Amino acid sequence: MKKYFLVIFPLLFNSFFGYQNAQAATKSRYEYEKTGQVIWEAKTTEKIVAITFDDGPHPVYTPDILDTLSKYNAKATFFVMGAHAQKYPHLVHREFLEGHEIANHTFNHFYGGEKNLKEELDQTANTIFQITGQKPTLFRPVGGNYNDFVIETARDKEYLVVLWSWHQDTYDWKRPGVNRIVNKVISNVKPGDIILLHDAGGDRSQTVEALDKILDYLQKNGYETVTVSELLYRSISILPKDILSIP
Repeated sequence: MKKYFLVIFPLLFNSFFGYQNAQAATKSRYEYEKTGQVIWEAKTTEKIVAITFDDGPHPVYTPDILDTLSKYNAKATFFVMGAHAQKYPHLVHREFLEGHEIANHTFNHFYGGEKNLKEELDQTANTIFQITGQKPTLFRPVGGNYNDFVIETARDKEYLVVLWSWHQDTYDWKRPGVNRIVNKVISNVKPGDIILLHDAGGDRSQTVEALDKILDYLQKNGYETVTVSELLYRSISILPKDILSIP
């Protein structure tokens, strides 16, 4: 299976949130986005979107999600917690073997400062490497919170920060009902969207049921569901042209 990669990630950035570093500056989305430090969505004329899952893997919901993705030949990006990946390595391995992208979402879903953040990133990266033979290049901060401290720390670790399209936060973790999750996605969908869902952190049965309906709608309306890296590779990039390539 052909895999797409964003290379030269040492030139890119990542982010996470530091409540305990109150002096860290936070710029506007526009200021971060124009430098390529944080990605919310891609610019493209192709009907392609990226579905992402946070907080997994989970022994019940992740397999169901993988089965549903396979049913529609859809690819996703899993922002895994290192602690969960360590506990369920066979699920991360399955994600990898089935062509999905594995990304970093910290080890414990928490950090307190620069040293701790680096340890959280490293622990998760090492765990993913032990399972897949590849280290993650994408990072999503817990809660989508970021500031200069987080971005600089993550940049030092050679990550690209990936958040999600503001109109594609499904709030599935609140369990608002299957139809609300589905409608949130399909009523707002547009090419280049990055959609936020969760495969762990609580009862995700609504997410599993909604995913089937979402993928059915996307497929019937001509959308292709790809990994974040492929989405960015195929986009009209806001990043300098020489930092994206295929090996």
